[in-house]
Amino acid sequence: MTTELRPWLRRGVSRAVSLLLAAPLALVLLIHPAAMLDADGGYSHGLLMLVMWGISSAFIHGVGFDPYSRVWRTVFHPLGGWLLMGLGYLILWRAQG
Repeated sequence: MTTELRPWLRRGVSRAVSLLLAAPLALVLLIHPAAMLDADGGYSHGLLMLVMWGISSAFIHGVGFDPYSRVWRTVFHPLGGWLLMGLGYLILWRAQG
């Protein structure tokens, strides 16, 4: 028996939120990766890997794909993705300030 996502996470609004959060952050990483540099001019590869994990989770959720396996549902859960993307936006905000 599979457990389903919470009903509000299956709605179009939450999927749109995932896409709207993921797209700008992915574009920044692709087009202008230097925007994610820290004060010393270096990257934190561990943090960037977590941010990319969050972006991946959001894109998976945003396009409407629901993984069947419990392991993959847990790894790519949208709430975790939103938190990790929040970390990415925090890194981006602190790098600009």
